[in-house]
Amino acid sequence: MSIIGKLFFTFFKIGAFTFGGGYAMIPLIQDEVINNHQWLTLNEFLEVIAIAEMTPGPVAINTATFVGYRTAGVLGSTFATLGVALPSFVIILLIASLFKNLSKSPWTKAVFTGVKPAVIGLITIALWSLGKVTLIDYKTILIFLGALFLLIKAHLHPIAVIILSALCGLLVA
Repeated sequence: MSIIGKLFFTFFKIGAFTFGGGYAMIPLIQDEVINNHQWLTLNEFLEVIAIAEMTPGPVAINTATFVGYRTAGVLGSTFATLGVALPSFVIILLIASLFKNLSKSPWTKAVFTGVKPAVIGLITIALWSLGKVTLIDYKTILIFLGALFLLIKAHLHPIAVIILSALCGLLVA
């Protein structure tokens, strides 16, 4: 199978079997991109995640776009993005057509009750694995703690926190 096909099917699988949005997809994307296919190194993956966070749009789609581009150029970018977005598109179409009946079902409520804790677990794994590589010295830990404080206590907008953190990185580098 060509690299374009591998990109499409890899990201299609991620898009089809991950619930909870882009952050829940990060550990699966990391496993596929770094461990299974060796398309990127861990440091390259962290750069892609940082860029995906700073650019407008969903993090999973941005990540697929950047991984596809780094792996196989514009065509790779196009097919990786289609792969990750297509399952959600199809699922939303199905849910929208059945919404009235499904929303009142105790089965639906039970499924979401079970899925929510798993999503929190996936996000926690992403935080843990990225944190181990990113928080490498006292400078990065201070930037992290400062950003966390600004987000939680000062209620500063995430874009402002990203800009301030980038400036802090420039100052301490």
